[in-house]
Amino acid sequence: MIARLNGTVAAVNQDTILVNVGDLGYEVLVPAVDIVPLQRRVGQRVSLLTIEYIEGNAAFGQLTPRLLGFLREQDRDFFELFITVKGIGPRRALRALTAPVEQIAAAIVRADGRFLSTLPEIGKRTAERIITELTGRVDAFAGPAGAGRPVQLERSEEQCQAIAALTALGERQAEAENWVDRACRVDPTLKRSSDIVKAAYRLKSVP
Repeated sequence: MIARLNGTVAAVNQDTILVNVGDLGYEVLVPAVDIVPLQRRVGQRVSLLTIEYIEGNAAFGQLTPRLLGFLREQDRDFFELFITVKGIGPRRALRALTAPVEQIAAAIVRADGRFLSTLPEIGKRTAERIITELTGRVDAFAGPAGAGRPVQLERSEEQCQAIAALTALGERQAEAENWVDRACRVDPTLKRSSDIVKAAYRLKSVP
């Protein structure tokens, strides 16, 4: 089993990266929150903690080995808990992880279903199921005493202005931060705060 991968980031795609290790290139599925940071590391060395799993339907003979990669041990450990929730498989979990693990765990600790339902692939019912099944199991990921304070990401002045605009329009702080971060990950070319706000609302309107 491949438990760690050390190599050079050769390419970053929508939900995968290509890591060159010697003469081999490994396609690795990574959490959505890591896509932008990894784009900045193309051509640089990276160390990933990995999980192997088989994707597909054995009944139809369509089985494909996949490799999942995580930059931090606690991200991998949280992921392994996250996929124990009924209905959340590896692919769905990776797409849902658009916020830092600490922030998602803190939302579970404080039973904030509204925040969880803003994550991709997570609707209201799934958010409630996550809270029900993971309450008491993720406190260690949420920081001291499960404080629930979101991790402060490095944001541009325009992104901070967009967050302020969204909160002024009635959005909660944590949700405004999540939508702005998601919008900028989907479209890294967004620069003006007004464009970021529009993109955030477009994402929010997608069922």
